[in-house]
Amino acid sequence: MQEFTIEEVAKYNGKDGEKAYIVYAGKVYDVSGSAFWDGGEHMGLHEAGNDLTEDLDMEAPHESDTLENYPVVGIIKE
Repeated sequence: MQEFTIEEVAKYNGKDGEKAYIVYAGKVYDVSGSAFWDGGEHMGLHEAGNDLTEDLDMEAPHESDTLENYPVVGIIKE
């Protein structure tokens, strides 16, 4: 499993042809194939390339198990 820093994940923001990665609970998910993440933005509230753990735990109208639909491409380095 590839290890990323938060700074490395930030490069994958879904813009200019980059893949769209998000972080949740230390795992890096590739959400590039989702229409909900078109252009690296989700519902005008969240941007790819970020750790969304706190946002998803506090604000999301869906459970974190929704992320099971997306491939885990790595983990965050400790």
